[in-house]
Amino acid sequence: MSIGKTVVEGLFLKIFDAHCDVLWKMWENRKLSFKDSEELHVTWDGLKQTDAKVQCFAVYVPEKVRMESAFNVAVEMIDLFYEKILRRFPNMKLVTTKKEIAELKPGQVGAILTLEGCDAIGADIEKLRILYRLGVTSVGLTWNHANAVADGILEERGAGLSSFGRKVVKMNNDHFIWTDVSHLSVKGFWDVMEVGDYVIASHSNCKAVCSNPRNLSNDQIQALIQKNAAIGVTFVPQFLSDGKDVKITDIIRHIEHYCSLGAVHHIGFGSDFDGIDHTVHDLGRYEEYSNLVNSLLKYYSETDVRGFLFNNFYSRFPR
Repeated sequence: MSIGKTVVEGLFLKIFDAHCDVLWKMWENRKLSFKDSEELHVTWDGLKQTDAKVQCFAVYVPEKVRMESAFNVAVEMIDLFYEKILRRFPNMKLVTTKKEIAELKPGQVGAILTLEGCDAIGADIEKLRILYRLGVTSVGLTWNHANAVADGILEERGAGLSSFGRKVVKMNNDHFIWTDVSHLSVKGFWDVMEVGDYVIASHSNCKAVCSNPRNLSNDQIQALIQKNAAIGVTFVPQFLSDGKDVKITDIIRHIEHYCSLGAVHHIGFGSDFDGIDHTVHDLGRYEEYSNLVNSLLKYYSETDVRGFLFNNFYSRFPR
């Protein structure tokens, strides 16, 4: 097993990971150190010794939090992001524009702040505006269940965007913010296809390969391609395979299916590290991204692999 840099000598392949749940883990356990905690999949040491260039940090307010406290918890997580990550690791830089990503120096890693589910804002559009000002540049509309914006994929009702949800997507458009359809109900997904300008699926796999309801149908994938969206293949084992021993080859199967539908220039990665209890064999921490990279290079051209790892998300950053 190789750890760290790719085994291809002289090849530097930047990584843009569109989703992790480090902030939630650090909020749950304030003693965790972002530097090197063994309880975190993503750490500063892991990013530093791998080819990390951009890492998205999700603000996910768990369902156990009372509705009236959700916005405060989101702000607490953002405060952790600034105090325990950016302040303590000066080479971790908040990036809110494509230009800022391009200007990152060697050894620096860009950090993008994202919202996973609009539960935190309730039905108050001003709270979303505040989150923009705190640095959020990507907004996932739901987690798995319902909120004031839309239904999530596990909500039995299966409703789409509410009128408030349409205002949220329009405000994302107006502020050049990604609208993320991962976790969204099927009806909500198609509503976003109608009204969203800057759409992504940060961490979603293919339903044709693994039937988990969180995965995307072929029609949804083709609609995302038509929207010029980036799609993050995720490392969540139950979204990759119905089997118990999930391997990197299962990730390749999803990539191959995406490619068969014409998504080769849309594929990226949204690991969901620190949001999962079980991991893919040989891909249990950020340092092991190199094992995935080396497998990709066996099947795809260097140009395609650079796209998967970095360019396909970077090129669609809307600012």
